[in-house]
Amino acid sequence: MRDYRKLQIWNIGREVAKEVYIITKGFPKDELYGITSQMRRAAVSIPSNIAEGCGRDSVKEFVQFLRISLGSVRELETQFYISSDIEYVDEMKFDLVMKKLDEASKKIWAYIKYLEERK
Repeated sequence: MRDYRKLQIWNIGREVAKEVYIITKGFPKDELYGITSQMRRAAVSIPSNIAEGCGRDSVKEFVQFLRISLGSVRELETQFYISSDIEYVDEMKFDLVMKKLDEASKKIWAYIKYLEERK
């Protein structure tokens, strides 16, 4: 079993989730069960799947959960593009979160490659 709290990718995921909650507080109330909820779920899914994967018995299972986390990164990126398009997110916040998501994506992908090469 791995200690997920020591993983940089998990901590980046937590930062992203926090930013998403802060940003989506400013979204229209009629979006609470729409894009706000979708974005929050995707954001929470990133570190949650990393943590869940750390508790699995095999590297193969862990990699599967890392891939799910990576999928959540892509989902959240898309939701931020849409939120920007409809002017729910200003350019500065958009850029900040997209940089963090890009960093998360690269690091998760690199960790997947590292684990697969170690097998």
